[in-house]
Amino acid sequence: MRFLLLKHYRGGPDSHHEIPPMDQWAPEHVDAHLQSLRDTTRMLEESGELVDLQGLHEARVYVQFGGDGAAPVTTDGPYPETSDLAAGWWMVDVASRERAIEIAAHASSGPDHEGNPMREWIEVRQVMDDSAPGED
Repeated sequence: MRFLLLKHYRGGPDSHHEIPPMDQWAPEHVDAHLQSLRDTTRMLEESGELVDLQGLHEARVYVQFGGDGAAPVTTDGPYPETSDLAAGWWMVDVASRERAIEIAAHASSGPDHEGNPMREWIEVRQVMDDSAPGED
């Protein structure tokens, strides 16, 4: 079963403790957080569960079909809430939904700007296939 573990800049179903943007963190806390992401990736590589991962830049553009023979319509906004910005993802191939949730919880425990567990929300989405959603 493949799952997308989507890391957001902020946000989730409810608020968690406020975390300033990373450009306001002390360098040692940025390094510790990035190391926790690398450690999670290494764990997934070693277990054979990692399919892909990417970090995303904050900049983006929205594109829409402009009509036959017309150029695409693009815009830089309006921007959704900051909580809607995806920071990156891990794509994993695991035995069960429970394992995907376990990995997401681990990723959520990376250190924040003060060195404490971040407790950020990690969105877990099953990749569609021929089975019904949520089937194990």
